[in-house]
Amino acid sequence: MIAGTRHPVWTTLEIAAAWLLGLLWLLPLLYAAWTAIHPAAYATHFTPTAPLTVANFVAAWQAAPFGRYLLNTFLLCSLILAVQFVVCTTAAFAFARLSFVGRDLLFGLVLLQLMIMPDALLVENYRTLAQLRLVDTITAIALPYLGSAFGIFLLRQTFMTVPQALDDAARLEGCGLLGRLWRVYVPLARPTYIAYGLVSVSYHWNNFLWPLVITNSVTTRPLTVGLAVFATTDQGIDWSIITAATLMTSAPLLLAFLLFQRQFVASFMRAGVR
Repeated sequence: MIAGTRHPVWTTLEIAAAWLLGLLWLLPLLYAAWTAIHPAAYATHFTPTAPLTVANFVAAWQAAPFGRYLLNTFLLCSLILAVQFVVCTTAAFAFARLSFVGRDLLFGLVLLQLMIMPDALLVENYRTLAQLRLVDTITAIALPYLGSAFGIFLLRQTFMTVPQALDDAARLEGCGLLGRLWRVYVPLARPTYIAYGLVSVSYHWNNFLWPLVITNSVTTRPLTVGLAVFATTDQGIDWSIITAATLMTSAPLLLAFLLFQRQFVASFMRAGVR
């Protein structure tokens, strides 16, 4: 066998192992889909001829205000993502292209945030927001996450790959600091924005502990808290309806990842290896 080549058997085993791991990862989702589209009697009986139904989705939608939960979650994720884009873009550009005293020290302090678990600040965050009279508001859920060290790091790595010649050319054309940022750096970092947007939205879409602590009414609960309250009700909700509600709340994220998975992977390959 030629040195450096791999035996076909090993390649076949690796492919088989990858498919097996993928199937194991999909099993809970496949079970939830099966249970949601079949009557409760077939939740644990996998009969190919079992009748299909959408009654579980209808019952779940009518049993809890999922429309309001969905709106709250959409507003929450949109608010956080919009502010994060502004904060992370300006901070990343400053750390990547501007020279000022203490730049490396400040960037190190930003990265230090990555080592602090948000749960460790739960009590202090609640106390601060209670003093500001913001408890039980969407703003209160969003405030602790408006600045992201991960987003700053990711965009800084991308901005550093932009050729300096492009920056100099924009400067010669009369672009100011914000003009160069908007016309040169932001367009070239579009895949990174898409990838970070998916990460941010998926995290805050699924975030549970902080929204559970800071909210106490239907008007502000996001989907995760609403689903937890719905699943623990004493009204005899069966497993088929619960899985239908779970699929309804996770479907937007799955759809977004399927649409943008190529940009998601490509951006992390570009930014994460530098």
